[in-house]
Amino acid sequence: MLLTTSRVFDGHQLGGPATLHIEGDRVAALVPGEVGDDAAGAPPASERGETPVELPAGWLVAPGFVDVHCHGGGGASFSDDADGIVQVLATHRAAGTTSSMASTVTESVDDLCDRARTLAPFAASGELLGMHLEGPWLSPDHRGAHDPALLQTPQVAAFDRIQAAAGGAVRMVTLAPELEGGLDLVRHLAARGIVAAVGHCDATHEVATQAFDAGATAATHLFNAMRGIHHREPGPVTAALEDERVCIELIADGVHLAAPILSGAMRIAGDRAVLVTDAMAAAGQPDGDYRLGGLAVRVTDGVARLVEGGAIAGSTLTMAEAVRHCIEQAGVEPQAVLRAATSAPASMVGAADVGRLAPGTWADAVVLDETWTVRGVLRRGQWIRPLG
Repeated sequence: MLLTTSRVFDGHQLGGPATLHIEGDRVAALVPGEVGDDAAGAPPASERGETPVELPAGWLVAPGFVDVHCHGGGGASFSDDADGIVQVLATHRAAGTTSSMASTVTESVDDLCDRARTLAPFAASGELLGMHLEGPWLSPDHRGAHDPALLQTPQVAAFDRIQAAAGGAVRMVTLAPELEGGLDLVRHLAARGIVAAVGHCDATHEVATQAFDAGATAATHLFNAMRGIHHREPGPVTAALEDERVCIELIADGVHLAAPILSGAMRIAGDRAVLVTDAMAAAGQPDGDYRLGGLAVRVTDGVARLVEGGAIAGSTLTMAEAVRHCIEQAGVEPQAVLRAATSAPASMVGAADVGRLAPGTWADAVVLDETWTVRGVLRRGQWIRPLG
């Protein structure tokens, strides 16, 4: 396939025009300029077995979105059976997310092992980037929509059990480093190349810094479900923002973060800013009653909250909606937003062949029009959402 576009984002820079060359399921080249059939005396594309596709003026091609923190969508969750997992993936892929991590919620270690065994084949086949354990090693004081009865102190042995059940698919763990054993688990994860993320925590600035020095490289949905900023105790937020080693997750749905906070955090974080959905089953679905793990959730006007207590319970967001919100409501430059939805999350979890349009990467792409609306989605060189 030859995909010619007036605007392109390659994972780093916004430019164009360009022609994206796809061979099979991989990107063969991204060539600046509009490449015609007669370039360098080449035979027509049809004779070369290539299908030329020219996008309307003003449309943009970007790498498929990468979401490293997602619990569900389409009425299902990653805690469901295989059919439910397929439904979650289909929902988010239609909205431009071609690479997803399956985020779990707090459960017993035995149940998390069962969950890992169900998700492992999807990771092994490349349908998932891997697993993200969000819980059970979280602060009771900042648990958000996690069952307090199931929270535990961090234990290396418990993690190893889950990782064994997952066949090595766990790629990221969110934990509260101030808990007993927290820093030990951070070191254990870092030594194995697994992303340790500080989140759902009551850590002081000092303890958060100790966690980053121990090898933690991410902050889970910054500002949300963690100790806030105080002028005499800045807490984990400022520790994460000022540390160039730390990737910054942000939920851009207009509910979790006010626009000035979102734009300011993205400006400070720069290339380290990572957009995530933290989506639950109601993403892509109408208002109503849902579940997040074992907890009842009610969605009203698109906002998910626990029935008991009213805490925000994830989001109903897609990455396409997050991108549009950042640009149109928070006023962030499109190049920075697209990077935070593609190459930045891919780099955060060490996924080198997604989030970029470069020779050898997967042929995953999203086509956006001038209003940042998804008009087509390619995954592994195939249109999973045809142009329209």
